[in-house]
Amino acid sequence: MLGAAAPAPAQDATFSARSLTPETALKAAQAALKKCRDDGFQVAVAVVDRGGLLQVMLRDRFAGPHTPRMATDKAWSAVTFRTNTADLDRVTQPGMPQHGIRLRPRVAAVAGGMMIEGAGALLGGIGVSGAPGGDRDDVCAAAGIAAIRDSIEF
Repeated sequence: MLGAAAPAPAQDATFSARSLTPETALKAAQAALKKCRDDGFQVAVAVVDRGGLLQVMLRDRFAGPHTPRMATDKAWSAVTFRTNTADLDRVTQPGMPQHGIRLRPRVAAVAGGMMIEGAGALLGGIGVSGAPGGDRDDVCAAAGIAAIRDSIEF
């Protein structure tokens, strides 16, 4: 009976979280921009932290005026929903149970936004906008992540 009356161990009151350094975020953005540029596309690249706050924005000189906001919203959407935006696009099509997500402010349910994960943790997100099609934005975002992969797998 005495064992049943013992208090349960307390939950930890704090936790530690990993996030990208500005230098790592910049390296990812530069690599994504370079990949798109090498492929002939003028884009904007945004990297957000694990909370969705903008860390880095790069816009190539001829990228459209809408691309910085769209790239940021793609990165934010990937982090917020913990889903790459190409997958978010698929599960929020009209008639799907999650379609209403598309109606929320800032949600960019179109390819080009990817989570940045390392050592089993969400570290941030990267969004690319301006290539002719989200699939090509995804290729550039993936190149950005690949450029920092060794640094984030600790």
